[in-house]
Amino acid sequence: MAAVTLDLWHTLMFLRPEAEEEYMRSQVEFATEVLRDGPRRPGAPDRSDSELARVFERVYAEAVAEAGRGRTITPAQQLSRAADATGRDARPEEYLGRLAAIVPRLPFERAPGALELLRSLAHDGYGLGVISNTIGEPGQMLRPVLRSMGFDEYVSAYVFSDEHPWTKPAPEIFGEALARLHGVPGRAVHVGDGWSDIEGARRAGLRAGILFTGLQNYGARYKQLFLPDGWDRPATDHVAARLEDVGRIVREVLPPDAPAP
Repeated sequence: MAAVTLDLWHTLMFLRPEAEEEYMRSQVEFATEVLRDGPRRPGAPDRSDSELARVFERVYAEAVAEAGRGRTITPAQQLSRAADATGRDARPEEYLGRLAAIVPRLPFERAPGALELLRSLAHDGYGLGVISNTIGEPGQMLRPVLRSMGFDEYVSAYVFSDEHPWTKPAPEIFGEALARLHGVPGRAVHVGDGWSDIEGARRAGLRAGILFTGLQNYGARYKQLFLPDGWDRPATDHVAARLEDVGRIVREVLPPDAPAP
């Protein structure tokens, strides 16, 4: 089966920059409150809320950096590391519970043309999967959102990094998605908005990586963390500003009935 895997954030769905900024602030606030309320370990110094927030922000940034190396640090592990660093016995379940309360209420929007793209590719016989680096929230919290957006009708496999040891660009996470789709790298392409998508597709031996640029209006903090200074547009011959154009490129690069090379 010819397979198409797609990124999630800023490819199939998004938050507007102001909502994205507010959500990321909420993550820090929740972590700070949980750390503050956790019992101090013997000998641990008292810390202000601002100090606790800075520690969690540092751990979060480390998780983003590790993701760039293909390694997962889950949201629960982030809270646990921040607790260790501040001498607290805070429980990650409390942090996850606060995230779970807010994620369903976030004003997620479906990317323009997303359902039409998925529907047309599925109609042509492509197996469809989503590969997402879930650094800020567990994938299980996103599943109901994706279902409500209608993606489940066409997507056969969701692979969230917090449920595996790897993140994009590690080839293993692409291999996991292809295994679920009964696909092989030579008959697969990946679509996403960033370096980890294009580099991951290359490392995994996919036929192509398609860079989608139509939703690159990132919030300032998201851009600072995920697109640091020196980030360059990843090298690929396949770039699309509209999901409508993504479908055309997929069919040109990987006709649904093309044999594996």
